[in-house]
Amino acid sequence: MLVGSCFHFLYPHIYPPFLSLHNPIPSSLSFCVASSAMDKSSTCTLFLCGKSSAETESAKSLKISNALKLPDGGEVSNLLRSEISNFQFGEEAFDVDLFINSLSTNRFGRFLIWSPRLSSTHDIVSHNFCELPIGAVCVGDVQFKGRGRSNNAWESPRGCLMFSFTLQMEDGKIVPLVQYVVSLAVTEAIKDVCNRNGFPSLDVRIKWPNDLYLKGLKVGGILCTSTYKSKKFNVSSGIGLNVGNVKPTTCLNAVLKELSTTSNEFRREDIMAAFFNKFEMLYDIFINQGFQTLEELYYRTWLHSGQRVIVQEKNEDRFVENVVTIQGLTSSGYLLAIGDDNQVCELHPDGNSESSCG
Repeated sequence: MLVGSCFHFLYPHIYPPFLSLHNPIPSSLSFCVASSAMDKSSTCTLFLCGKSSAETESAKSLKISNALKLPDGGEVSNLLRSEISNFQFGEEAFDVDLFINSLSTNRFGRFLIWSPRLSSTHDIVSHNFCELPIGAVCVGDVQFKGRGRSNNAWESPRGCLMFSFTLQMEDGKIVPLVQYVVSLAVTEAIKDVCNRNGFPSLDVRIKWPNDLYLKGLKVGGILCTSTYKSKKFNVSSGIGLNVGNVKPTTCLNAVLKELSTTSNEFRREDIMAAFFNKFEMLYDIFINQGFQTLEELYYRTWLHSGQRVIVQEKNEDRFVENVVTIQGLTSSGYLLAIGDDNQVCELHPDGNSESSCG
């Protein structure tokens, strides 16, 4: 199998080119979370919430110990779910009760950290990973230093659903594939919310490796990072989804309004609860049966089956271009493609740059 060093999509949309990576199992995975601008605040307020009495007791213990910290050493105020009513956050604030009451999981999302304004949900869960129960989630209304691929900083406006959660894995060979399970769970959650509320179907698609597109525009993305400790991979997974913010591209509610004459809208809480309900089911299948069990559903959702791309391979001091057709994913999670000469190649993402092809 050859490894393509760079490739471009052969149809008229703007997508990133891809460069090969030489490590088949990255110790750190990453992908972008959509966002827009805010300023920093001096104190970060975190509300610690639990679905059951066990998670509520964990929240109380974390508050008493003041265990949760910011990566930059900034000031943090840890409060409990019962203290939310002491503040006036407005109608746009995340409704913790609505989310928790809609959640039907056994593990994921049951311990919740909510902040009306914070630097990065991903930094909160990754920096405090060992202090939090596995499956804990952090969600923010406004994020001014979100995490993206190659350590890019992103800013997120109100109306954008921004959350990060923890999970733990033992098999390093499948860690790179978990981002695809996360992406799939987001698209399945949106379908579920549409069905339950009688909304028109929104065709949200996956652009490999980690972006979400609707009507040709990016509306979201995924970020997964991992560290290895005590023979386990500590994975922090983040999602950014444009639910009610029309900038910088478009959002679910804007497209819904185009398709429906009613005033119904997506709520961030419904989508996040549906995500965890779907993710827990898909993740269990992934761990117990392998990603191949989910491949058919994944391929129905992504943009790339049969797609023709240009592959650039370095030959001494120059690049040679060949056209290949994407067939699917390799066992390590990269793109599997075949050339017109029937030669098989594996295509890897470079990380950032964008190019218009076609």
